[in-house]
Amino acid sequence: MNERAAASLPGIPTIIAMLVLLALIAGWVFAQIGPGGNPAAGGAVVLIPLVAFLAKGFFQVQPNQGQVMQLFGKYAGTERREGLRWTNPFYSRRPVSLRVRNFESSRLKVNDNDGNPIEIAAIVVWQVIDTAEAVFCVDDYENFVQIQSESALRQMAQSYAYDAHDDRNPSLRSHGEEVNNHLRQEIEARLNKAGVQVIESRISHLAYAQEIAQAMLQRQQAGAIVAARERIVEGAVGMVALALDQLRAQGVVELDEERKAAMVSNLLVVLCGDRATQPVVNAGSLYH
Repeated sequence: MNERAAASLPGIPTIIAMLVLLALIAGWVFAQIGPGGNPAAGGAVVLIPLVAFLAKGFFQVQPNQGQVMQLFGKYAGTERREGLRWTNPFYSRRPVSLRVRNFESSRLKVNDNDGNPIEIAAIVVWQVIDTAEAVFCVDDYENFVQIQSESALRQMAQSYAYDAHDDRNPSLRSHGEEVNNHLRQEIEARLNKAGVQVIESRISHLAYAQEIAQAMLQRQQAGAIVAARERIVEGAVGMVALALDQLRAQGVVELDEERKAAMVSNLLVVLCGDRATQPVVNAGSLYH
């Protein structure tokens, strides 16, 4: 079922016409009532309740609102033109907000792609674009949006690992834009028949579940230490190579392979150690 425009008239001209008609009827009735009486005047009085019944057709449409109209249970159209309008008094009307709305899902506990339990929540920004589908295709479109969004969030979270082991595989923590786009596509696929458009969706909370949070923190710390050590060793090797090249180029000292190995070992210990080193001064000769 698709939305279509309802038949209605501008309210201000219509109400002026009804007031003029009511004044003419009232004036004619009072003019006909006299000593002799006019039987037609009594019948004209019936027109006054009719005008009052027609006045039930007036309604207001607020900005960014749609009035869904039904005639004895049949969809008669949606009026989006704001202001005072008039339509068939037999129409029943239901206002539907067309404003942009958002909500934050509850924190869900799901397993990521690696099987680790995580906690995740998302913010969804949405808007009704088809009032007929929103009202007639689902029972409660607001509740439908919330439940289906959480279902899409759960499905999306199971497609990624919390943290990537390499740069080739996307993860929830490192590929935020890709994850948010995937979440939006999952939600839109579920809300396609509800007349709702998803404007934006993004992760608002992401963490390991409490039962494994400590273990995963230790794992992250170990990974950070290994990465730092790799960077330190890489820098230390470069510094040792530079020192040997400078000593050779400036002719400070000539070292054989054994002495070079000893010097490299000592420099790496000094540069890569995580505690202060204690120097040992050799006051003797270089060779025995």
